[in-house]
Amino acid sequence: MRKEDTVKLISAEGFEFVIHKDAAMVSQTIRNMLTSPGNFAEAELGVVTFPEISTTILEKICKYFHWNLQFASGKETEFHIEPEMTLELMMAANYLHT
Repeated sequence: MRKEDTVKLISAEGFEFVIHKDAAMVSQTIRNMLTSPGNFAEAELGVVTFPEISTTILEKICKYFHWNLQFASGKETEFHIEPEMTLELMMAANYLHT
């Protein structure tokens, strides 16, 4: 995978997730950060930092992005969410517009 095909998402604790750009674009917020006109650092570097999203939640979000792409292509599987993550995931999903 080429670097320009990936996006680096960084959690509040500094953990880095490198995912395919198509998967990251599931989020309208990330899409806007990466495609908005102007010289924004996120678009130039392909790096988005989320100081309010923990590593555990961001990992689950990245998994959801990939699951969403598979689901959209016709592969129907369940996406399991642990009950203790529900509130934090809902808040992050609201921010990310997913």
